[in-house]
Amino acid sequence: MSFGGFNDSKQQAPMAEINVTPMVDVMLVLLVIFIITAPLFTHAVKLDLPQATAAPTPEKPETISVAIDGAGTLFWNDVATTVPELDQKMRLAAKRTPQPELQLRADKSTRYEVIAQVMAAAQGNGMTRLGFVTEPKATPATGR
Repeated sequence: MSFGGFNDSKQQAPMAEINVTPMVDVMLVLLVIFIITAPLFTHAVKLDLPQATAAPTPEKPETISVAIDGAGTLFWNDVATTVPELDQKMRLAAKRTPQPELQLRADKSTRYEVIAQVMAAAQGNGMTRLGFVTEPKATPATGR
C-alpha cells in the first residue's frame, strides 16, 4: 500500500496532499460518544434532602467611642466624662449582649499614660473588644 497522489508516474516529488481520513474518523467517533453521553448529563437524581433551621445572623454590636483630647479630657460618645463615670459606663457596657465594641480615639499629643489607663480600665471592667481609630495619612494627589 503506497501513499501518494493519483499520479502513477515514478517521480519522487514530495507529497502535497493532506490525508484527512484519520481526523474525520476520530471526529465521528467523538461525535457518537457525545451524542450517547449528552442525555446522561441532564439526568437528575431525586433526593429527599433533610430540612435544617439556620441560626439567625448575629446582630452587629454597637460601637462606643471613647475620645481623649490633648489635655487628657475623656469623652464617652462625644460627652465629656470623668474617670469614675467612665469605669461605671464600661462596667455596664461589658454586661450587654452582644458586647459593644469600644473604639479609642486619642489626640496625637495625648500622653501615653492616659491611653494606658483607659485601656486598663476597659480590660478591668470586662470589655473584650477594643479598637484604635486613626485618621488616614494625607496623600499629595488627593490633598486629604
